[in-house]
Amino acid sequence: MYRRYWKPLIDFLIAFTALIFLSPFLLFFIFLLALANGGNPFFLQRRPGKQGEIFRIIKFKTMTDARDAEGNLLPDSERLTAVGKFVRKTSVDEIPQLINVVKGDMSLVGPRPLLPEYLKIYTPRQHKRHLVKPGITGWAQVNGRNAISWNKKLELDVWYVENLSFLLDIKILWLTFLKVVKSEGVNTANMATTEPFNGNN
Repeated sequence: MYRRYWKPLIDFLIAFTALIFLSPFLLFFIFLLALANGGNPFFLQRRPGKQGEIFRIIKFKTMTDARDAEGNLLPDSERLTAVGKFVRKTSVDEIPQLINVVKGDMSLVGPRPLLPEYLKIYTPRQHKRHLVKPGITGWAQVNGRNAISWNKKLELDVWYVENLSFLLDIKILWLTFLKVVKSEGVNTANMATTEPFNGNN
């Protein structure tokens, strides 16, 4: 009952209310990030949602599109702007995903939406993470986030799918708040972003 009916309704009501309440705050960061990124404050990317259906995730853009002499993007750590670093550290970059929640692409809580190319290298068990909508935060995010291995992260995602409940979602939201306050597990050691998933070999 909760998974099918109440969770989508709660997601919509909370996300819609939060967008209205946070609108002045969001406009402030839209202005700062537009200045830092040549007029573009948003990062849009194709991600697989429930049942692997592709949607466009909306986040704040924290890195420039700076390239080297050969036209290749510079390393992530060199493209991360000062305001982008703050936005990422405080997880403000995730807030625009409330729009995805209102649209029905995402949930407040669920496995994080990863890259489409990972779909073909998941194990059958890891594919179970797509039995539910992806979330802004999830069980893996409050148990290590980007500081744990891919196999551990994906196993935590599947555990969430198998144990999804209202009380578990409340627990994850509370632990997420604590993690954000402490800025824990934002990135892997010495990296601006986490390493890509290369399968289970």
